[in-house]
Parts: sequence; structure tokens; C-alpha cells
Amino acid sequence: MLQLALRSLHSQTLSKNEFEIIVVNNGSTDDTADVVLDLAQGQENMHCIHEATPGLHAGRHRGLKEAKGDVLVYADDDIKATPGWLSAIADNFSDPSVSMVGGNNFPDFQGPIPGWLEELWAQPAMGGQGIGYLSILSLPEGRREISPYFVWGCNFSIRKQVLLDAGGFHPDGVPSEMIKFRGDGETHVARHVLENGLRCQYDSRASVYHAVTKERMTFEYFQQRAFNQGVSDSYTELRVSAGRNSLSDLSVTARRWFGKMRRKFWSNQDENPELQELKKLVQRGYQAGFDYHQKMYREDPEVRAWVHKPNYF
Repeated sequence: MLQLALRSLHSQTLSKNEFEIIVVNNGSTDDTADVVLDLAQGQENMHCIHEATPGLHAGRHRGLKEAKGDVLVYADDDIKATPGWLSAIADNFSDPSVSMVGGNNFPDFQGPIPGWLEELWAQPAMGGQGIGYLSILSLPEGRREISPYFVWGCNFSIRKQVLLDAGGFHPDGVPSEMIKFRGDGETHVARHVLENGLRCQYDSRASVYHAVTKERMTFEYFQQRAFNQGVSDSYTELRVSAGRNSLSDLSVTARRWFGKMRRKFWSNQDENPELQELKKLVQRGYQAGFDYHQKMYREDPEVRAWVHKPNYF
């Protein structure tokens, strides 16, 4: 998948002297380094950095520190960028009032799509379609302001200074044995953008395809993803309630809006027995994750200290 992602970056319409590609190898033990070395032949704008500290935030921050540019474009290793992706992003950032840019994350289904998932994907969202647990999104064509909460990590562009002002990313994806140290990732950055009245732009040209593997097209994946979300939301609640991160009325409104969107997301599923079962599993997984993190916070001083770190650089 990494090879496909990097090949799509080599096919960008934006001139190669206008961007650099930084692959952060976050302690992997596979052939990532060899893949990058092979694809870097004749590509002076691409290099690989090894970051041994586990965790998505560690990799993201290492990329920030290594980057020469004033705009950071974060992508996952399982995306394929459309040819005009970086050109569109650069075009939007030519407006100095734009702080953050996102586009579509079209699904790249890696196998037959179960009927329940087809129905879930068909549900309307913001005039288009979207499933947050799979980080897939398809919105109408055009360019307009959008909530930063709809700019997800697999296609996440931001001015470097804005990210520094936000204190960087919070912890997100971590090895399973470190799940108690999960946080709310780029959601924290989106909250910073929203609270400070900064402009976030959507452009349908700035789009990628995001892999949906066979493993992700299962009830088990959705339940685990819900568990992870429960951990993240517990982290947010504990951090906010301690007063380390002020929660403005604007953010409270945003959180209520997200709750409304979640309820709407499931509101039309009652007639489908499979989706009824999925809803129960998701709710059960979410509550288990939330309760688990709350327990770890009460019992483990290391977790309490981690939740309240000023930043994670």
C-alpha cells in the first residue's frame, strides 16, 4: 500500500521542486525502508526518516520537525492521491486567510462490499456521503468553508505555524498494548482551529482514495473502532474537565452538533436487522472503551500525567 501511495505522489501535477515527500518510518520491522529507497531513485524530493518512539503523534511530529515547507500535508500510507491533489492544496493556501484544507477521501474497497456497509455508505451526510469510522468521505464538487472536524488524518493539510500554535497533535493511533495512552489526535487541532476562528477550506479537487480493507468491512472492526473512540472521548472529557484546555461555548456547540450527527447517522437503520446489530455492537464497544480509559485514569498515575501533558512534542 505504501508503494501505491508513493507512486501516486510521483504522479502529481504540481512541480516536484515545489514539494517534498517525507516518509516517517515509525519503528516498523517490514521492508518499508527498502520500498522507499527503491522509489526514491531519481526523486530528490523524497526521503525516509526513522522515528523509534511508537505512536502516530510521534511520527506526525517528527515529520513536522523535518519539514522545510510552511504548509504540512499529512497522508496515511494506505491512500492514493488524485493527480491534482497537491496543486489544489497549494492553490487554496495561496489565500493567506486559509489555515487548513481538506478534500474527499473516496473509498477504495478492497473486496466485495457487504450489503449492510453499502447501506451505511449510502446514508446522506453534509450533502454527500461519509463514514467517519472508515475515514471515507464524498462531498459535492466545489470549494467552500467547512468545519475542521471533517478534515481527517488521511488527507489533512495545515499551515505549520497553526499546528505549532495548537501545541501539535494529541496522541492517536498507538500499538494495541499502549491503548491507554491514546488521545484525541487531530480532533484537538480541529478544535483549536474552530475556537480561534481560523478558516478551514474544502476543495473537491484536493481528494484522495482511502483503502477499505476486508478486515475493516466487518462488525468486529467497527466495534474495535468504537472502543478506540470511547478511549479518545474519555481522554478529551478528562483533559477538558481539568481545565488544561479551555472549552469555549463554540466547542460545546460543536460537540453537541456531533452528538446530533451520530444520532442522525443511525436514525434510518431501524428496519435493517444487520444494522440494528451493528449499532448495538458499536454502542457496546464505545462504552467499554470509555469505561476502560476512565478506570486507567483513576488507577494509573502514569495515565493521569499523560492526559494532562501540556503538549506531546
